[in-house]
Amino acid sequence: MKPLDLVNLRGLMEITSGNARTIVGLIDGPVAKNHPDLTGEKIRIIPGKLNSQCTQSNDIACTHGTFVAGILCGKKNSIAPAICPNCNLLVRPIFAENTAGNGQIPNATPEELAAAIIQCLEAGAKLLNLSIALAQLSSGGQYELKAALDYAVKRGAIVVAAAGNHGTLGSSVITRHPGVIPVVACDLQGKPISQSNLGRSIGSRGLSAPGDKITSLGTNDKPLVLSGTSVAAPFVTGTIALLQSEFPAATITDIRYAVTQADGARRTSVVPPLLDAWTAYQVLAKVHSSRR
Repeated sequence: MKPLDLVNLRGLMEITSGNARTIVGLIDGPVAKNHPDLTGEKIRIIPGKLNSQCTQSNDIACTHGTFVAGILCGKKNSIAPAICPNCNLLVRPIFAENTAGNGQIPNATPEELAAAIIQCLEAGAKLLNLSIALAQLSSGGQYELKAALDYAVKRGAIVVAAAGNHGTLGSSVITRHPGVIPVVACDLQGKPISQSNLGRSIGSRGLSAPGDKITSLGTNDKPLVLSGTSVAAPFVTGTIALLQSEFPAATITDIRYAVTQADGARRTSVVPPLLDAWTAYQVLAKVHSSRR
């Protein structure tokens, strides 16, 4: 089974490719904006304190940012999933080239992440993708990050975040926050991969999405294959971007319900259910029809 089929995305992607009104904030590494398989005209960079450009093709930060961007807004018919190529992508690099990471999800401080969240929101993003890991949290850093996530809720934005790749049971200040949809990585049978974090808050409010040996864009114009929750998160983000594009009048509550609660099942497991993009579309279509 293909990743897009596992989460029933193809039908929704045939209806819409997104639109320019939908602004997705990608807080990640730098993105190779001029990659031939990216819709570069749809990508805008918000400079941070660090270098926001890709200058080293094999650097983990640039590779990671470009890979995730490909899942979201790669060109149709490229090797990337390219879920919402017509949406605008607002890239706020939070880790620079040569940043030490764990091989897949580079680290950022909570203070840096909080500042990046606020910048993206104030630049117009209503949807944020956080495919990152945090460095050790201080009490002050936790407070700043929680305040930024609270601000996202106040602004009517949805935050999608990778659950983490430590293979542990528990939660973080991000995955515990009620405004965040945490995402677990699963294989193509829908089972969580071994390194994916799980937990009560993740199971109760999150989703599972493809995150095992996913192919997207590398920075040297060759396909790249990665696994982990940072790979899974943009499948959820891309789905929400398409729903926001197709149903611009839908509230944040409508969209969260359609994506995470439409099956009506009581959640008691630390493993969240699998994303079902087509069911989410049907739920919102019914809501939209009833309000006419």
